[in-house]
Amino acid sequence: MGGRSCTNPLKFGTDLWDQSHRFETSWLLSPWALFACRAVISLYAFVVLLFIIGWEAGGQDGYSIHDVHKSFSFFTVLCYWGIAFYFAIAAIHTFSYALHGGTPLLNRLPRPLQALHYLFWASITTYPFLVTIVYWGILYSGPFTTTFGLWSNISQHGLNSAFALFELLFTRISPAPWIHLLFLIVILACYCGLAYVTYATKHYYVYNFLNPGPKVVNAAGHNIGGVGKGAVVGYVFGIAAAIIIIFSLVKGVAWVRKWVTEKKMGRQGVFHGGRQMGNGEVELETLRNWEKSPHAV
Repeated sequence: MGGRSCTNPLKFGTDLWDQSHRFETSWLLSPWALFACRAVISLYAFVVLLFIIGWEAGGQDGYSIHDVHKSFSFFTVLCYWGIAFYFAIAAIHTFSYALHGGTPLLNRLPRPLQALHYLFWASITTYPFLVTIVYWGILYSGPFTTTFGLWSNISQHGLNSAFALFELLFTRISPAPWIHLLFLIVILACYCGLAYVTYATKHYYVYNFLNPGPKVVNAAGHNIGGVGKGAVVGYVFGIAAAIIIIFSLVKGVAWVRKWVTEKKMGRQGVFHGGRQMGNGEVELETLRNWEKSPHAV
């Protein structure tokens, strides 16, 4: 699935991309069932995002259009948009394979886009767990007082990890390469920069634990100030360590899923029309003409 040189992990592979259609198939579900699951998850995620925008813009529960503007600075919201778009794109690729069993759309794309799709998969099977852990472990401050608050937070801070688990456990995608971890850390670093750009331009901290100012406790006993410079450094490095641990665990779970389902259970995959796996990693497909060597006969 896109071989890489051991001496240059950043180099794109030159072999055929995903010959056994791991990105479009499941070891358990048929291609049409996998398409339906991905499409439903995408639809639900978009409904959550758009409903929240409408609810807040409409002035419900004390919200306003300013809360909508602020939402695009929150890592949680950006990740949820990523989930919505990933499952929509993945559903399209699965549909292109389920429709007639030929070469999926993903296999026709340029190699850089194929590699980016793989990284996209790595991000939506990693970041949601980080979001869930940080929210319930650091940010959650008590029971929700409205039905909307309960539903929106469960959707964005609970179901997000459930969606990631579905993609991790029920597809046939191989564990992400270690180079993806570097990109995930870089993306987090870029978001950290975005958070401080938001403060510089909008004069508020997206997350209190990024505020290096001193702690200020109000009459109700809540901290309305910062956490101190040392604590900010600790939180940043703690989150970096968390993403390394989460990525490693996700990689391990994907390896175990692949080993158990394919080696122990003998379930190589459910393909179009009930086909079985061909020799090695190649399903009953012929070599795509546009990917043949120019010297091939």
